[in-house]
Amino acid sequence: MNRCAGVLLPISSLPSRYGIGCFDESAYRFVDWLKAAGQSLWQILPLGFTGYGDSPYQSFSTFAGNPYFISLEEFVKCGVLTAQECAVCENTAAPDAVDYGRLYQHRYTLLRNAYIRSAPARDMQQFCSGNRWLEDYALFMAVKQHFGGRPLSSWDEDIRMRRPSAVARYTEELKADIGFYKFIQYHFFRQWRALKEYANKNGVRIIGDIPIYVAADSADVWAAPQLFQLDTNNVPVAVAGCPPDGFAADGQLWGNPLYDWDAHRATGYSWWISRLAHCFGMYDVVRIDHFRGFDEYYSIPYGAKNARNGHWEKGPGMALFTAVEKALGKRDVIAEDLGFVTDSVRRLVRDSGFPNMKVLQFAFDARDTGGAAEYMPHNYSENCVAYTGTHDNQTLTSWFDTITRKERQLAREYLCDSYTPQSRLNRSFISLIMRSRAGMCIVPMQDWLGLDDAARMNTPSTLGGNWMWRMKAEDMSQTLCRDMQRMTELYGRLPER
Repeated sequence: MNRCAGVLLPISSLPSRYGIGCFDESAYRFVDWLKAAGQSLWQILPLGFTGYGDSPYQSFSTFAGNPYFISLEEFVKCGVLTAQECAVCENTAAPDAVDYGRLYQHRYTLLRNAYIRSAPARDMQQFCSGNRWLEDYALFMAVKQHFGGRPLSSWDEDIRMRRPSAVARYTEELKADIGFYKFIQYHFFRQWRALKEYANKNGVRIIGDIPIYVAADSADVWAAPQLFQLDTNNVPVAVAGCPPDGFAADGQLWGNPLYDWDAHRATGYSWWISRLAHCFGMYDVVRIDHFRGFDEYYSIPYGAKNARNGHWEKGPGMALFTAVEKALGKRDVIAEDLGFVTDSVRRLVRDSGFPNMKVLQFAFDARDTGGAAEYMPHNYSENCVAYTGTHDNQTLTSWFDTITRKERQLAREYLCDSYTPQSRLNRSFISLIMRSRAGMCIVPMQDWLGLDDAARMNTPSTLGGNWMWRMKAEDMSQTLCRDMQRMTELYGRLPER
């Protein structure tokens, strides 16, 4: 693997015009800027259709795309929407933050108007027939809309349980809404495909991100309940999360239904093969979140108020990835193996051959009893991906502000730097991972910009105030571009153009 470098920036954080980053001209300008800065990787967050809480890790479908990312400007150019109509989505009060409430209130009205006013696309039928998941998804979303957006668990029993007569009736009654949701997906994937092709043509590979689990309120669970740990009424028996640790006394209760791995094994892991085939069609590299869950997963009784009373169960292990490789060939995957890592997890990562993640911020944790050493840059192997932080971490600037004096002293000692002003230390920390042996280095855009936690993307186990930060157009400055290019060149990570 050639040494390379890239940036972590969600699509939502691009400085697009209408309230949220999307597949418009700002995305193409960002690709141009990455190329000039010597970056060959662009890591994004999951592209799924988000719901309550706005988290890209809780989506209505693991296959469908987020309508917010569709460029409205393209519909304006086509004449089916006007710039005046679209302006209602702009967050003029805080242009560097996403106002999800405003988007929810106005974006779908605009997209529905575009649907009504657009002529049928010639290749729409081909798109629909080539994506078998789309029928279930479009019906799921149409039925959800019919029930006022209520979750799957509160639908009428006949359609919640997918009784054939109910499926047939709703398919007929909601035909127009089903068409609308197919229209949205057609334009999402058409625009995404064009952006990805442009990035690849300019030497920038896309790292996609997929959650290990799917949401309880999703087309995935509704369409294939037999693949999840549900009772005879399709209610979860147990749900996902993480045990208590030094960061969360009650653990983390995610609430996702757990997989019935025996059922997946009986099908030869066909659902996972379909899911990953879809992802490999969308991205050049796939980062799988919470990779340790394939070795062992934390099972929490359904209805529990916290994660204290969960227990560990065995996952599918290498059998899943052997089946995937046999079906799809060897593909580029990043294993997110953060958190409490056991010897069996390390063995699974090693056996898979996938590069794992090393996060610099974890290297100086004074509470750690020995595991922090593996995050010290001098211990990185070539087959890993080094990060200053992830979307779940503080920014470098605020992290250094909030760690203990002992940890700051250790970090300064490791940097051999007692004098650089704290406001400029972000570059010193970035240089640590860039000069390491790690094959890939990924730096969140906030860390290159030296921003504090006002720009933090997500604080785990909290609801509200997350996933909102957006960069400004002027953040893509020529000065920063030159600085990034020089550091990337200095440490031998420039791409071969």
